[in-house]
Amino acid sequence: MEKGHIAGYSPIKVSVEEGKRYSWCTCGLSTNQPYCDGKHKADGKFSPVMYVATETKDVHFCTCKQTTRENGLCDGTHKQLEQK
Repeated sequence: MEKGHIAGYSPIKVSVEEGKRYSWCTCGLSTNQPYCDGKHKADGKFSPVMYVATETKDVHFCTCKQTTRENGLCDGTHKQLEQK
């Protein structure tokens, strides 16, 4: 699977609410990180990932877009990337 553009080198903490849906940007082009704003439509290679909160809590969404987690949450991959 192709990975998106690196939007950042650290995750974004988000307070999610149980039962709510969050549209995580996979392309890295959104100006509203970590959420999708539709910019992926220009190249047609990406689509957002829906994250549904199973409980109210804080989560950390990936901004480097290299995470191996299918739900868009950070897995620490950004720590291995060379920052430009």
